[in-house]
Amino acid sequence: MRSSAAIEVRGLVKRYGDTLAVDGIDLRIERGEIFALLGPNGAGKTSTVEILEGYRRRDAGEVSVLGYDPATQRRQLKPLIGIVLQSTGVDRYLTVAETVTMYSGYYPNPRPSDEVIELVGLAGKRDSRVSKLSGGQQRRLDVAIALAGNPDLLFLDEPTTGFDPSARHEAWSVVKNLAALGKTVLLTTHYMDEAQYLADRVALVTGGRIVAEGPPASLGQGQRSATRLRYRLPAGQTPPPELTGTTMPDGVTELVPDDLTLTLNRLTGWAIEHGVSLADLEVVRASLEDVYLELTGPPAAPGPDSAQPVRARRRGWRRAP
Repeated sequence: MRSSAAIEVRGLVKRYGDTLAVDGIDLRIERGEIFALLGPNGAGKTSTVEILEGYRRRDAGEVSVLGYDPATQRRQLKPLIGIVLQSTGVDRYLTVAETVTMYSGYYPNPRPSDEVIELVGLAGKRDSRVSKLSGGQQRRLDVAIALAGNPDLLFLDEPTTGFDPSARHEAWSVVKNLAALGKTVLLTTHYMDEAQYLADRVALVTGGRIVAEGPPASLGQGQRSATRLRYRLPAGQTPPPELTGTTMPDGVTELVPDDLTLTLNRLTGWAIEHGVSLADLEVVRASLEDVYLELTGPPAAPGPDSAQPVRARRRGWRRAP
């Protein structure tokens, strides 16, 4: 399958014995797009991403990554992609410049090391040893390593897990810089605010299937949690039954309307007619986290999709592409 998209997947299936980890996923990611793949543990994210990277073989379906099939054309694909894992085995006694230069030597057409270091915001730490970098700076170095070969596509696996807020925002700025360069980024994360801030589009995966896909701001459209109406009534006041919602512990009434405009008109009309003050009246749009929880349900226990043996080997991989 040849495609103008960075990634195109049709009917992807992956099984582990009797367990169906990926159940017919269809996916298209355009070039230059930041795309977030979200879902609970065991949802099928890891298997899907590792198939795209060429580290796992699929059982069925068609896959095109930058025009190549990662199952049969891995050698051609590897110089074109960069991978940032949750943790890496970088030599802590090398300097930033030495590290980036070393990894650049693994690729046929690397990006200049100084340019990469500048891009990720480590120019001031160029001669610092890895052991002296902060958590956020080390994450920047991880991205620099992935960029050393000047790839067209980057896979970012949980890029800010365990980071403090400051380090997370540092990492976010690096990802935004990648988009400005026209790089395509496939991001996996459990942080909904991260996906909402960074991604052009997101896909929610659960049970091996994509259950929702689109821009973060519009993903909740059509879901029950998409819009809520909140207000607080004076003591002793009760609205008509059709305007009565759930009273929260803080005393605020929350109502999920079928028709926001009509319900809001009826509520304010009733309040005006009866001289009732609606304190804290607000319309609340569903966040990406609201939609995620509604569509994926309670967290699942880690399953075959955790794929620890392959990920362990990948962390130790040091060979040239």
